[in-house]
Formats: sequence, structure tokens, C-alpha cells
Amino acid sequence: MSVTGLCELCTTNEVVDGCDRCGRLVCETHYDEQTGLCTDCLKEAGGRPAGEEDVQPDGPDGVDTYQF
Repeated sequence: MSVTGLCELCTTNEVVDGCDRCGRLVCETHYDEQTGLCTDCLKEAGGRPAGEEDVQPDGPDGVDTYQF
């Protein structure tokens, strides 16, 4: 996508793409390439930006534990 201007979320960085959901023009920091969404829409949808893990320090490690 060929766009110019400032990010509609931070108003400091140059625009790199537009959100597929809301249409905002956003910078690299506020755009998730994997989903095509801006960080605001990604939060509303309950997702996480690419590369960010779901870490629960006191929670399970992803392995099911069965007690009998």
C-alpha cells in the first residue's frame, strides 16, 4: 500500500499501512502484519501482536495436568 503521512494513533511516525478493520493509517509500531489490524483493533479483538507471548508466571505452562 502506498500511503504517506503520520500514524493516526501516535501522530509521530510515518504511516506504513492501513488497518483492515477500522481503516486507520498506522505506523510500523501500531500495525500487526500477521493480522492486518492496528494495535487498538487487535486489543478489542482479544489478540496479541505478533511475537508477544501469552505468559502467566503463576499459571500453567501450557501442559494439561490431570489429577486422579
